[in-house]
Amino acid sequence: MAAAPLAALLAAAPAVLATPAAAADLSVEVDGVEPGAGRVFVALCTGSLAEEACRIGQSGPAAGPSLRFGFTEVPPGTYAVAAFQDLDGDGRLGRTNLGLPTEPYGFSNGAGRRGRPDFAGAAFRLPETGTSLRVRLTRALPAR
Repeated sequence: MAAAPLAALLAAAPAVLATPAAAADLSVEVDGVEPGAGRVFVALCTGSLAEEACRIGQSGPAAGPSLRFGFTEVPPGTYAVAAFQDLDGDGRLGRTNLGLPTEPYGFSNGAGRRGRPDFAGAAFRLPETGTSLRVRLTRALPAR
């Protein structure tokens, strides 16, 4: 995961985009949510998984085991999706002293399930026609 706190960028209001000549819609289904515990944050990242590259974000209450987020009028291109569930309500992805996530997290294409995620592993192409994808939240460590 990126060294910068992912939650800070996700807590911000969605970025305002100038309307491009061609724009696409992206639907993101987040599975593996622990219902009733905090909020789920989702960010659309460009070129990197670092906080400064993930400026388009949304969040919603963890009301069920799956949540759907919609991004509209996004310029076609290469992106990655980063998501996490903020169980303790502090607006940040909790981590151990070694940097391992203590809250559920996930990336597009299942990146980061077996090691440190990178943009190339999470990247997908958003065409002008739009697309939909799923991100599954997982835990690096068992729940306490």
